[in-house]
Amino acid sequence: MKCKNWPIGVCSWSLRTDVDGVADAMKKIGIDHVHLGVRPGLEEKAEQFLAAVQKQQWTVSATMIDFPQEDYSTLDSIKVTGGVGPDEYWERNQELFLGATDLTVQLGVKYLSMHAGFIDESDAAYAEKFYERVRSLADAAGEKNIILLLETGQETAEELRHFLQELDHPAIGVNFDPANMILYDKGNPIEAIKVLAPWVKHIHIKDATRTKTPGTWGAEVPWGNGEVQTEAFLNTLAEIGYEGTLAIEREAGDDRFGDVKLAAERLSSVG
Repeated sequence: MKCKNWPIGVCSWSLRTDVDGVADAMKKIGIDHVHLGVRPGLEEKAEQFLAAVQKQQWTVSATMIDFPQEDYSTLDSIKVTGGVGPDEYWERNQELFLGATDLTVQLGVKYLSMHAGFIDESDAAYAEKFYERVRSLADAAGEKNIILLLETGQETAEELRHFLQELDHPAIGVNFDPANMILYDKGNPIEAIKVLAPWVKHIHIKDATRTKTPGTWGAEVPWGNGEVQTEAFLNTLAEIGYEGTLAIEREAGDDRFGDVKLAAERLSSVG
């Protein structure tokens, strides 16, 4: 299934099931590309996870590693618990990332995505630590011919661009999530993707409405029901020459399968 020339996929964690469950859902929807969350493959049943994935006829467009301490209950909680920032979890998270790079290599995948955490240039000591940690992970990925994709989220596009320019690392790119620009109230996703275009390697298809109460989350909604501006967003992807996968992500709602299916149908109907 495609939207224009872009393959349509799904983020495996959106479906809240195991590999076989994801495979069944993908078959019913008619898609064969997946952004694969790999933390289950780093836990107790690692061999079973890898074997289950390898038997599927999937194209894994990217892998994804998340970290156990991350708390998304509020904007303030994710600011202090997200990504590689918290010192008390750094060693464990570094090990998880390195395990994810190995698994990514085993699966023959080029991209590994993560939320790096909160970029704060106003605190010199924190910023130095943050740059060093992300650089070390990018070095580890680059040694395995993998590109680390940082997901858009807690910063504006201009702030992320500055970080990427300062880091200046060949093994770093961006997984662009248009809804996150709205959920975190960090700007217009159409303008943001133009700012980040040189680094954009992978796309999440997710929609949202902006908060009316500063300092709180916006609301995630099914694709096409929010403020991303579907037609303008897809046109902008074409303008910047994007050639990757459109991976549907749904992290809210009571009917994840139905919402993913709806998004795939809406995307595939675009001429």
